[in-house]
Amino acid sequence: MRTPQSRLAVAALGATMLLAACSSTPTVEYITPAVVEDVPDGAIPSITLTEDAVDRLAIETVTVEAAEGGFMVPSAAVLITTDGSYWVYTNPEPRVYRRHEIKPVVEENLQAFFADGPEVGTSVVVAGVPELYGTEYGIGK
Repeated sequence: MRTPQSRLAVAALGATMLLAACSSTPTVEYITPAVVEDVPDGAIPSITLTEDAVDRLAIETVTVEAAEGGFMVPSAAVLITTDGSYWVYTNPEPRVYRRHEIKPVVEENLQAFFADGPEVGTSVVVAGVPELYGTEYGIGK
């Protein structure tokens, strides 16, 4: 037969075990949403995003089309940097993006025409361009 003291001891032991189990810190794995390739100075890195990051940024792509004297993409695909150069982000494989210079560029009717850049059929980003640029340069970290 259990005495009131033994019941109290069992209850205290149970409470201690419960508190010990609750006090442990759960392990949380942080998944980096974007990895920027480590490259030598002056080289253009590739950016690899997780599937969730692609969804959150609402990245959309189109393909480069042929145009008289060269190529064409929607103007929304074009990034103009502070030095006045024109770029697009290509999408060479799923969730991978790389900045590619285009030149010379003439914009007309929301289309950008260029003679030198990615070839016809190359996938380029048309929505999410500023976010990729910010990711590439660590803006917002």
